[in-house]
Amino acid sequence: MESGEHTIQAYLVKQSKKGDRQAQNELYRLHVDAMYNICRRMIGDEDEAKDALQESFIDAFTKLNTLEHEVTFSAWLKRIVVNKCINTLRKNKNHFSSLEEEPELQIEADTGQYDDSITKKGAAKIMNALDNISEGCRTVFNLYLFEGYDHKEIGQILSISESASKAQYSKAKSKIRNLLE
Repeated sequence: MESGEHTIQAYLVKQSKKGDRQAQNELYRLHVDAMYNICRRMIGDEDEAKDALQESFIDAFTKLNTLEHEVTFSAWLKRIVVNKCINTLRKNKNHFSSLEEEPELQIEADTGQYDDSITKKGAAKIMNALDNISEGCRTVFNLYLFEGYDHKEIGQILSISESASKAQYSKAKSKIRNLLE
């Protein structure tokens, strides 16, 4: 965000804390598309993604007074959205239990760079491929590649080992590559 955008966002957050519905609507409008993309990538199901998105904004506006620095609203909201998505996935299925069960999977060395063979494909094709891999793989893939968590953090978030996170990421990359070819 540009510094002017930070100033506008900080003003909108301050007004929203005072209960200004117009400011809340503007904050929603500014962030809804980006937050929906996170929900859709992580959850897969469009209706559930929309539900998680709405619940995330409700949580954010309900807890807005706990936000200390108005300019960090975007990062704070993103964290709420990611946590809501993870909780939604946990409630719907116990898909994380199988994440530890693939010791024979070869783990590729990861450079921390985006994989060009994946990221150069069209967004629609990638979304379609993401929709066609298991929720466990999709969750790890999203948390690592799109949300910037490392495998240790993902392991803590999902209550799995770091090596299971790496294995799921490797498996997701392989499946997505195959689906995109």
